[in-house]
Amino acid sequence: MNASEQSNEPHAAREFSITRIFAAPRALVWECFIDPEHMKQWWGPKGSVIIASKMDWRVGGTYHGAMRDPEGRVMWAKFVYRQIVTPELLVWEHSFSNEAGGLTRHPLSPTWPLKLLTTVTFEEAPGGKTRLSLHWSPLDASEEERRTFDTARDGMRGGWGDTFDQLATYLDGMQAKARVRVAMTAQAQAKLPFAEREITITRVFDAPRALVFAAWTDTKHLAQWWGPHGFNNPVCEIEPRVGGAIRIHMRGPDGVVHKMKGEVREIVPPERLAFTNIAIDDAGNHIIEGFTTVTFAEQHGKTKLTLHTRGAAVVEYAVAFIKGMEAGWTQSLERLQALVTQSAQDMKLSKIV
Repeated sequence: MNASEQSNEPHAAREFSITRIFAAPRALVWECFIDPEHMKQWWGPKGSVIIASKMDWRVGGTYHGAMRDPEGRVMWAKFVYRQIVTPELLVWEHSFSNEAGGLTRHPLSPTWPLKLLTTVTFEEAPGGKTRLSLHWSPLDASEEERRTFDTARDGMRGGWGDTFDQLATYLDGMQAKARVRVAMTAQAQAKLPFAEREITITRVFDAPRALVFAAWTDTKHLAQWWGPHGFNNPVCEIEPRVGGAIRIHMRGPDGVVHKMKGEVREIVPPERLAFTNIAIDDAGNHIIEGFTTVTFAEQHGKTKLTLHTRGAAVVEYAVAFIKGMEAGWTQSLERLQALVTQSAQDMKLSKIV
């Protein structure tokens, strides 16, 4: 191939990559990428301040945020999430934006690619650390945009390096605070041997998997079975998406209302659901902090449900609730079984009619 032919070939931008080992567990590093409040504390080069941070964290959802640089310039960014594999992989389209959420050109480089494909992998490393790798490449870019990207590698390395320095500092601070909290409560926890509990319950329901899954993710169905026998739910809300809020007020036979909040952390219809479940008092203070994972497996036309949950009392009077955790979940699942069994029978009758 002669020189003339070479010069006419389109320019193919090389992918930019950067890898960093963080002295923090993978779950914690992952959390810093999926919580907009965490991102406010570390995102961007040194000297920058995040002044807006809003996230709809799901495939197809967006992040929209604004950063003020040391010179006082405000720059908006927008992500569109393409792939989420908890806690291993994040893929998003990365663009400059404006306050209204539209796509804009780089305010300091008009030939910078309008869209960049960002891929971040999270791997467990020895010693409880996390190996994070970020890959950046132009998306649907012109030749001029690809050339601009290629010539900016030093700036990208410096910007992402600064950003990851800030993340490392933030992770260190989070872990230091956690160690202080553990030290301060160690004596109290020693006096509460039943303050933490972990249980697994398996049930087989005579109902299709899609129906059983819907009973967990549809507010109307959830309100009919959540809680032990004799309880009802005057408030029952769930947003069935990653990051979606859960809010339930259970009223017992004695009229006492038990409040709970949570967040959907993983949802794979109709196979898997994971969420935080936090009991709170009237002032919003945590009483019990829990995490629950539910899997749904088809079994000869029926559904095998496996519930794994753990809870920790964070106030002394909640120890009694922790002791009754298994009985409470068992009764809730009995109510669920009655609901889905009846619903499945009604579906069969409607087909006959």
